[in-house]
Amino acid sequence: MTLAPPPPLSSLSAVRLRLVSQPAQGHMPRRIDGAWWPRSPDLATELPRLLAGLPHAWGQVTSVLVDETVWSPFPNRLLVANQVVRLRRTTTQHSPSTVCLLAPGRGRCDLLVVPPAATDAEAGRLMESMATDLKDSAGLEVAAR
Repeated sequence: MTLAPPPPLSSLSAVRLRLVSQPAQGHMPRRIDGAWWPRSPDLATELPRLLAGLPHAWGQVTSVLVDETVWSPFPNRLLVANQVVRLRRTTTQHSPSTVCLLAPGRGRCDLLVVPPAATDAEAGRLMESMATDLKDSAGLEVAAR
């Protein structure tokens, strides 16, 4: 297991994340819940920042499924804020890349992963298009750059 230091307070505001609201009752659940733009391909560094930046209502994420081809090598478990998070790998070739967050009692949340090397313009376009493609959702900007 790898220990991840808690993210500095200044980095919490630096989480580049856009979430969309849940669909109205009676609608089919959507496949993508938001978009995340990590700063690097180092999952052990980026994941603690993401988890710290999520709304409190999401609860504790205990398992994360990621496409291992997108990230530099990472451990099977990571200690984040005194909590073990299991990291699971997939090599499924899908475009665009996503990260799946699992929280007991909350369910799953799928986030589009904007490539870390994307320019501000590219990332902004991807994050905005993700939100506008979800017609029944109102965007909630958690933090932006």
